[in-house]
Formats: sequence, C-alpha cells, structure tokens
Amino acid sequence: MAPGATETITQATNKVLVKPWSRPQHTKEELEWAPLTTIDLSRFDEPGGKQELAKQLYDAITRVGFWIVTNSGLDDERVLKQFSIGNTFFKEDLEEKRRFPCNFTEGEYFGYRENSRWIGDTGVKENVEMLNIPKDIPAWDNVGKHNIVEQNWDEIRKFHRDVHEQVARKLFILMAIILELPENYIADAHAYDEVSDDHLRYMIYNVRAPEDWDKTQAYSKGGHTDFGSLTLLFSQHVAGLQIKTPEGEWKYVKPVEGGITCNAADTLTFLTKGFVKSTIHRVVTPPKDQINIPRLGLLYFSRPGDKTPMRPVPSPLLGRLGLISEEDKDLTRSVPTGTEYVRARVKDVHHKTVLDKREGTSFQFKGLEVKNYYD
Repeated sequence: MAPGATETITQATNKVLVKPWSRPQHTKEELEWAPLTTIDLSRFDEPGGKQELAKQLYDAITRVGFWIVTNSGLDDERVLKQFSIGNTFFKEDLEEKRRFPCNFTEGEYFGYRENSRWIGDTGVKENVEMLNIPKDIPAWDNVGKHNIVEQNWDEIRKFHRDVHEQVARKLFILMAIILELPENYIADAHAYDEVSDDHLRYMIYNVRAPEDWDKTQAYSKGGHTDFGSLTLLFSQHVAGLQIKTPEGEWKYVKPVEGGITCNAADTLTFLTKGFVKSTIHRVVTPPKDQINIPRLGLLYFSRPGDKTPMRPVPSPLLGRLGLISEEDKDLTRSVPTGTEYVRARVKDVHHKTVLDKREGTSFQFKGLEVKNYYD
C-alpha cells in the first residue's frame, strides 16, 4: 500500500477519509507573467453586463486565447473540497487507482491515467497522473467509479454541473454575442445533458528530481493546444504553466486568488475558422522554492458532442471577415462530430508507451488539422 494510504481508509467502514488540502504559498521568484484579461462574471446579469463582458473577452479569444474568470459564484470552500478529494485519490494504493483506467485504445479519457509513459530516450517517466470524471448523464451511468468518487458522488456531480452552468455556459454566451449569433447558439452545441466527453479532472504533477526535470525539458520544450472547446483551470498557486504570447514569447500564467484560468481549444477554433484562438501552452519546471511541492490540479474540460458537427458556425461576423467559404455553407458535406474528432485526437496522443518527439508533424482527421508541436 502506498505511503499515507493507511491513513485515508478506515478499516471498519472502508470509508475514504478526505483530508483537507490548502493551497501552498506563492513563489517568491521574479517571473515574467503574461498579461491576461479578467472577466468578472458577477456582472453577467447586470443590464448590459453581457455585452460589456463580451467586449472585454474579444481580444482574449482572438489574440491571446487565455483569460481569467473571477466571481464565478462557486464558493472557494467547494473548490478546495474538490482539490482535497483529488489529493486524497492520488495517495491511494495503485491497485485502487488502476481499477478504472482510461480506455485510450478507443480514445476515451474517462478514468485514471497512470504516469507510466517514458519521455523519449531520457530514461525518465512522466510525472503526471489524472483522474477524469464524466458528466452525470444517463449515457455515462456505466462508467466505473473509484471508491472516493462513489462515496462523494453527490458533491462531485453537483460541482461538475455547476462549473458548466455558472462558468462554461456563460462564456459560450459571451462568445456567441461576439460572433453575432443567438446567445445560446454555442452553449447549445455544448449542452450539459447531451452526450459529450466533458470531464472534471483531478491532476497531479508529482515531485521529481531537478536533474529529471532538466532531462525532460531538454527533450521537448515545445507547447501544445487543448483538444476540446474550453479548458477551466482552478487556481492552485504552484507556478509552471506558460503560454506563448502573441509576440512569440513564453510567459507564466499567474495564479489568481479565487480565480479560474480559462483557455480556448481546438474545436472552438475549427467552429470559427481560426477566429477563436486555441492558445499554445506548456508546463515547465516549477520555481526553485516550489520544486518540492506536488502541483495538484483541478480542471474542467468542455467538449462538443455527438450532435455538434465540426463545421463553421453561421456567424455574420465571420462572414464579413471573409472566413466562411461556399464549401463551409454546404450542409450536406460530411464532417466529423465533436466526439469523433476529440476521441481520434486522444487516441493519437495518448495510446502509446513512449512519448515521442513530434516536431514538424501534425494530426489530421477528416479534413481537420492541428500541429502536434509548437516551438
């Protein structure tokens, strides 16, 4: 049994005890922080609030691709409880974690991802573990639940839905306003009750020796873009996330107290013919005063589903910008659904035992293309 596991499960009841987790101290190192727009969602329901927030979001989604959300209405105690559940899960024994692994052979990402892949020929394995939890909809009733998820399911599923309704859905409405579409157009394409691979993720970058960080960073310093439409990252204070700015520089994303770091992803770029930017980002060695702290993560991924075809949205703005071609207007043209694209991408990236270098390569699927690696 892994260290600490005997402390998390009582012998009498087999109940997993969730120990409170708190955010570590911010780094004291002087880092170059990327300037990001802040979207205050408390203004969303004010008269004219959505329109004003849409103006603020415009530059973030078209030029930078990353932004910060504050005042989401999600109480921080609930957020910390989710961090605590994730932290407790990662301390459990490997036998329990392996009960429900991700099915990468089919491109499915629900379940546990073990840190088992080798980083090229470095002799170092990945240090990241994940647990991905699907939405509470009938289509996913048969997805296996680890003990800690089963025992905290009511809390997890409510948080899962609230993140979508209180943050993701509102951001999709702001994007629809920008694109001059009916307000619910993009939100409906990502409807919570429809079948899609949305998931809540507990994630941890385990501590590794500085020399192992050096080997892995030397092997691949490039960045990537996310597979779905929208990624929400809850603040956890350990620096390490960098974005590639519009000027081509790598800069850190500063954790914001009580904030959520958001970024657009590939399928939104496809749906808007590149108007919405899927931003290049990477995770690098933590600062020296945080290198011995596990980087615990809590994220939400929104992905278009079975009923969302990957064809450009009928945006008047995109039309005026000349981004919509006659071919794009042909509704009889066969295109993949959001689920088909995302699962093909997941399979391509994750169904392997060695993480290979991918400079100069791209992923292509039924007319959709994205680079595998960004300098």
